[in-house]
Amino acid sequence: MELKMSAAEVENFLEEVYPQMAGRFAVEELSAMQARVRLKVTDADLRPGGTVSGPSMFTLADCAFYIAVLGMIGKQAMTVTTNCSIDFMRKPIPGDLIAEVVLHKLGRVLAVGDVLMRSEGVEAPVARASVTYSIPPVR
Repeated sequence: MELKMSAAEVENFLEEVYPQMAGRFAVEELSAMQARVRLKVTDADLRPGGTVSGPSMFTLADCAFYIAVLGMIGKQAMTVTTNCSIDFMRKPIPGDLIAEVVLHKLGRVLAVGDVLMRSEGVEAPVARASVTYSIPPVR
């Protein structure tokens, strides 16, 4: 399977359909069935105790998976999350988070895969998400 959109094309499309998210993410790598996406953590993402909040980590998992799927299927903004389960494993350090996405299945109707999240510069993952997306029919 080949990409239908490059990293730059996906970032431009996201700015078009989700302008409120502009500048929050950087697509560092995008290849067939895989992506690496950076969440640019700000003070709004931190919670008491000096760590990145769970909702920010969920946003990263969900958006990184969306980016990987869009790279494979093209401009289909109405591709949506149908399931996301996250295991929070370690306290992330304040700073950017990196998500590595692997799509295990990409069918006509569903995309299924995993997202592994790490604090920048730290090898041990802070969270793992199992994600399923629904792909709208092409019209």
